[in-house]
Amino acid sequence: MSLSPNVRAGMASVSVATTLILLKGYASWQTGSAAVLGSLADTVLDLIASLVTLYSVRLAATPADRQHRFGHGKAEAIAAFFQVVLISLSAFWIIVHSVQQLAAGESPANAMAGIWVSIVALFLTLALVSYQRRVIARTGSVAIGTDAIHYQSDLLLNAAVITALLIEAKLGLAGADAMAGVAIGLWLLYGAYGASREAIDQLMDREWPEERRRAFIAVAERHPELHGIHDLKTRTAGHKDFVQFHVWVDPDMTVGEAHRVMDEVEAKLRDAFPGVEVLIHPDPAGHRERSEDICP
Repeated sequence: MSLSPNVRAGMASVSVATTLILLKGYASWQTGSAAVLGSLADTVLDLIASLVTLYSVRLAATPADRQHRFGHGKAEAIAAFFQVVLISLSAFWIIVHSVQQLAAGESPANAMAGIWVSIVALFLTLALVSYQRRVIARTGSVAIGTDAIHYQSDLLLNAAVITALLIEAKLGLAGADAMAGVAIGLWLLYGAYGASREAIDQLMDREWPEERRRAFIAVAERHPELHGIHDLKTRTAGHKDFVQFHVWVDPDMTVGEAHRVMDEVEAKLRDAFPGVEVLIHPDPAGHRERSEDICP
């Protein structure tokens, strides 16, 4: 059985994270650098998060079953939220450690080992992020998207480590390494905040953006036998979108005629919005429910 793009991306991130842990562990042992140690801690959490991502995207790709009629797409949002927690804990730990090193006036040793390891890590991370972006563009996976945030921040993180070690080693400016550690921690917190918003939106079944809702309605309203659309509800779970709405049709239509119209509307929507699961309920023209959302 062939693996889905999301699963392959998850496996790639696990492989890269494992390699980076070995490299950064060696560099941290050689240098004693706060920035390198912070980078190592971040990568360890990246590996844990990547393993969670790999499991979640495989679970999310599992077809719907009797216990999960809407599928398993929210597994990705749960995994993304778990990663946010890990990123935040990592960031706080890095900041505390860096401040302690700054207060103690400690400087890294054998800075060139840390610099070369960080350069290798930079290129490995760049290759992974490029691959993840292609997968995200293709599948829209929120779990892979959150995982990519880790590694996008690692690009700046590795660049910051290289810069800090060069400043301390070549210019003799004490404290640059520790300050880089603090900056890395703050950047990770910023990334965690951004990643948490999308995960929470999916877990809370947030509606689509208004522009996409209106585009969806515009396609459905093109059918000449519809008298209007109302009570539109949208949500996203992982890479799967769900939409349900009511339509007004001629009260004199037979059940068979109404069913034909619904099939034709669904076909047009599937062409315009591939992969969206649509549920349509026909109402006689003029019928209204209490407290329903009347769509423009």
